[in-house]
Amino acid sequence: MSIPANIAEGRRQTTDAQFARYLGYALNSASELEYHLIVARDTRVITEDEFATLAAQTISVRKMLYTLIKRLPTTSVMRAPTNATQRSQ
Repeated sequence: MSIPANIAEGRRQTTDAQFARYLGYALNSASELEYHLIVARDTRVITEDEFATLAAQTISVRKMLYTLIKRLPTTSVMRAPTNATQRSQ
């Protein structure tokens, strides 16, 4: 749950640099999740097939986060705050 929570919290920040910082936290959480999956596999809490599927999904999320971080502007331009309850038209 910490991966999407960090993304959501970061999205509320006022600059892309701050958003990127929270995306970095999410990236770290994805690495932590991968470690937990390894422990679960090694202690036989999950099967090897479950591990392979979940690890592949975790790696995919990590790649998406890394790409998003790289695509953000490197300057600290202020962004308009988003309103989660506002619908796009």
